[in-house]
Amino acid sequence: MFDLHVHTAPDVQPRLGDDVEIVRMYERAGFDGCVLKGHYDGTAGRAQAAGHHSSVRVYGGLALNHHVGGLNPSAVAAALAMGARVIWMPTADAHSQETEGLPRLCRTEPRAATTTYAIPPIDPRTEDSVRQIVALIAEADAVLATGHLSTPEIAWLLPLARAAGVNRLLLTHPSWHIPAMDAAQASALADQGAYVEITAYQLLHQDRCDAGTLAQFARTVGLDRIILSSDAGQPDSPPPPEALSALVDALISEHLDSGAILACASELPDRLITPG
Repeated sequence: MFDLHVHTAPDVQPRLGDDVEIVRMYERAGFDGCVLKGHYDGTAGRAQAAGHHSSVRVYGGLALNHHVGGLNPSAVAAALAMGARVIWMPTADAHSQETEGLPRLCRTEPRAATTTYAIPPIDPRTEDSVRQIVALIAEADAVLATGHLSTPEIAWLLPLARAAGVNRLLLTHPSWHIPAMDAAQASALADQGAYVEITAYQLLHQDRCDAGTLAQFARTVGLDRIILSSDAGQPDSPPPPEALSALVDALISEHLDSGAILACASELPDRLITPG
């Protein structure tokens, strides 16, 4: 199995284990790889260190929040040069995160900036920066993930990215509170060449979300376009390998094809992230 989305320490929020400890969990569970995600830290270097001498392939990336100046092409260029495989559009500092009252650094550190970020059509002023960012991602053949952008922003971004030559696109847990995308919308965007993420965190913590809800969402989108991730690492979640395995079992229990569901947590994320 391959977990495309896990949170590890050090972080601004409590985590279940540090980079090396979590990678060892995956190793013991027989996973092939994982991607370390930090809302407020680039993880490319951390991934290389944590994966050293490990049987698990470990990748990192960068979320475009305030700590790097938001939609900052220079930060993206530096991260990609250091081996980042995923660039997430703004997550904790997206305008939608603030609107929903969800966790941000400025909520726990009053000296942190309250700046938020948006792309067209919400904020047309950022178009040039976004165009530079997607060009850099295309050149590196890296993954562009939509982060916590709203549905209209994602609908604007995907055709721009495809036209720029980005071949690896991921809708970050679109049925979560942000962007609260319905299955028909996600399916239409998947038709533009994007994979659609469902996470164990949703099953464990999202209000009014259960295995049946997630299974129906996956059916509508199509299992050939679904990526299953843990999005785990929180102290109140199971260890990430267990969380992802529990999501797989829950969806299979809803009578989805077991082979296809296992591929959503193994071959498909591996294919999306692995260079070459």
